[in-house]
Amino acid sequence: MNDSTLQALPTVDATIYPRGALDVLSRDEVARLRDASTGGMHDLLRRCALAVLTSGSPSDDPRAARELYPDFDIQVQQQDRGVRIDLVAAPASAFVDGTIIRGVAELLFAVVRDLAYTAIELNNGHGAARDLETSNGITDAVFALLRNARVLFPTDPNLVVCWGGHSIGREEYLYTKQVGYDLGLRGLDICTGCGPGAMKGPMKGATIAHAKQRHKRMRYIGITEPGIIAAESPNPIVNHLVIMPDIEKRLEAFVRIGHGIIVFPGGVGTAEEILYLLGILLREENAHVPFPFILTGPASAAPYFEQIDRFIRLTLGDEAASRYEIIVADPPKVAKRMAHGIRKVREFRIAQKDSFFFNWSLDIPLPFQQPFVPTHEAMAALDLHHGRKPHELAADLRRAFSGIVAGNVKEDGMRRIEEFGPFQISGDADMMESLDGLLRAFVEQRRMKISGAYRPCYEVRA
Repeated sequence: MNDSTLQALPTVDATIYPRGALDVLSRDEVARLRDASTGGMHDLLRRCALAVLTSGSPSDDPRAARELYPDFDIQVQQQDRGVRIDLVAAPASAFVDGTIIRGVAELLFAVVRDLAYTAIELNNGHGAARDLETSNGITDAVFALLRNARVLFPTDPNLVVCWGGHSIGREEYLYTKQVGYDLGLRGLDICTGCGPGAMKGPMKGATIAHAKQRHKRMRYIGITEPGIIAAESPNPIVNHLVIMPDIEKRLEAFVRIGHGIIVFPGGVGTAEEILYLLGILLREENAHVPFPFILTGPASAAPYFEQIDRFIRLTLGDEAASRYEIIVADPPKVAKRMAHGIRKVREFRIAQKDSFFFNWSLDIPLPFQQPFVPTHEAMAALDLHHGRKPHELAADLRRAFSGIVAGNVKEDGMRRIEEFGPFQISGDADMMESLDGLLRAFVEQRRMKISGAYRPCYEVRA
């Protein structure tokens, strides 16, 4: 990329006024919001804001947008009636005739809202301090973040979480779109990680189906976290963006508000999500909790799911495999099975007197909730050996994949790899052989990066 390319990109200076959760604030709240945005949170705010202003970007390098828009800045300014947001050298692609695109503006407001809430309510300890040291306390914090983001609605269960890779081929993308279409025809809404690829396809398909069925209130929820959003800009269809403080709270948010989960082909991030959910469902406390869980893709993806299935059976056992269903090349069947499963969820929630909009009944232990910082020492210390309880092994396998995600696309992880070299992952020989084979397949199938040559950020050793 040369300097002339950088200079050729048009930019816009603009002032916008937030709506929604930021349009009615006390003077004290406004002051605290401005303090948070101008303090240590400013760089994070700038990175996340630039990500949503470049929504639809094909890059998964978190540093690419900053290189393209080096002069971009964002300031939150205090006003008597609330706040205003000043943008300097913002991408012109986010504007039409000098006016910011409404959907982009809403995503930008969501960034300020969620980062400010985290800084003010969770980290700074103003008012009632949040308990982030116990399982119940963390779950309450997840609930508070989602409620503040206004994504909790007391409606019948209809929210399907779709997981899958940001780097997928055309055939797989079209398949995710068709599944989304069949889900939308049945009145089901979509929640994803908000990025491109398998996160965009289901939303796009559901959009067409909802229009055909004349549905008026469609939800396309994207749940992300600061380290991911900078690498995976929200896709344009997302109409509810939520930025959780870390990957663990993001994962908990998915399983608390989702009524069923569909997994499309993906890479290490998708494997991390699968292991997280299996680790929870394998707990004795959750054995009775209905949770439809379907792995699906086109016919060409059958070998992918066979390899995933072998890895899960080898590491976690056949019981883990019994918690999901693999359906290949049949979008209507996927949608029918999911709709049936969600009806079971509804019956269970009624019987348990649990809410439809937040799954309080699901038991998530503290080790699944505590943030994992993928340092080289932490990655080397993971206990990847047979003889452990399946849900405990699943937790450490999830952390291994989480570390690889960080090394691939998160700026802090990429910096660690550049400074100290690849992460070292070790464990039982058969487990490591299977893990290495799975990761090699991800590389060969170009599931690690959207573009460019992939250099592994890990080494697997028996």
